[in-house]
Amino acid sequence: MHTTEYDWITTPITADLLRGALELEHTARGVLPHRLPARARAQCADAQLAMAESQPSGVRLVFRTRATAVELDTLPTKRVYVGAPPRPDGVYDLLVDGRPAGRGSVTGGDTLTVDMAAGTATSRSGPVGTLRFTGLSGAVKDVEIWLPHNETTELVALRTDAPVEPAPATGRPVWLHHGSSISHGSDAASPTTTWPALAAALGGVELVNLGLGGSALLDPFTARALRDTPADLISLKIGINLVNTDLMRLRAFTPAVHGFLDTLREGHPTTPLLVISPILCPLHEDTPGPSVPDLGALATGQLRFRAAGDPAERASGKLTLGVIRDELARIVEQRAAEDPHLHHLDGRELYGEADTGELPLPDGLHPDAATHRRMGERFAEVAFTPGGRLSGWMSGWTY
Repeated sequence: MHTTEYDWITTPITADLLRGALELEHTARGVLPHRLPARARAQCADAQLAMAESQPSGVRLVFRTRATAVELDTLPTKRVYVGAPPRPDGVYDLLVDGRPAGRGSVTGGDTLTVDMAAGTATSRSGPVGTLRFTGLSGAVKDVEIWLPHNETTELVALRTDAPVEPAPATGRPVWLHHGSSISHGSDAASPTTTWPALAAALGGVELVNLGLGGSALLDPFTARALRDTPADLISLKIGINLVNTDLMRLRAFTPAVHGFLDTLREGHPTTPLLVISPILCPLHEDTPGPSVPDLGALATGQLRFRAAGDPAERASGKLTLGVIRDELARIVEQRAAEDPHLHHLDGRELYGEADTGELPLPDGLHPDAATHRRMGERFAEVAFTPGGRLSGWMSGWTY
């Protein structure tokens, strides 16, 4: 499987070599990073959540070494959508001392075939693949391998031509973020170019990304995972998945937001906390969900979504993005009277009306790679620069 021109050293993949994962599961072939702990996973049998939390958005192997060559054996899970164009292989980004130094993909792996029209999914097993980076400097350096943000990845073996050790802590503040597939990475070009990863790099913070595609649903077990995860800065992006899934009405939404924030505050009573409302999404601004595949577009090989709700249903409490934005602003204003560390950001500051003509959402829901970059730059500006919504901790300010 691997080449022989190097004197390889195999290093066990342990939690101290990983950042951005909440738990490491030992599997039959290796280890699987999880972004939700086992206790949370046991409380929900939803296949979408299981897929999302096991896709390692923001998770990276980090180690210090003199190695000039690195090999990583992995078992990816590739997704195939019936009728849609083939998805590219997941991307691994290599950083050396914080700077981009390479990019690669792994072929093979298991395959999950999803038929959105029929609502079915089937799995097929495949072989382990190998990622290889060579020609690195022989100097002591910190190496980061960012795992594919949108591809479940079991880690099988790490080989180098020099010993490795865990990289020392950076001392940078830890930013814990939770959101939907947009925060997970949707159609970003690579794991370091999702908008949260870009914002973290620009802001000089350590990212723990709990963006969970299709699964930012105010679940109590997610709130407890956030509560129990050490963090210096926290943000929550709430809204689009509640409309996508048509999961709850306004009557349930308001107390659910309060309960989610109450739980989080049990573990982080004074941590700067930013609540972000949805970015602009013309599909659901005034039309409730659910979001469903546009079968007409799918028949032509295009993956697009449409809103299946009726705007008149807002009167009965159905949620739209406009309704959610207004209610989140009201909730944060109410709570901030007693919680001076709580802040609000209208998601349209990250992607709004002026952006839709230049950078429309390709499938109606998800930003493309250029939009991720714009959102990351804008979030870093509004959150991490002096005077920004999350800058107080870093500046030593008192809120």
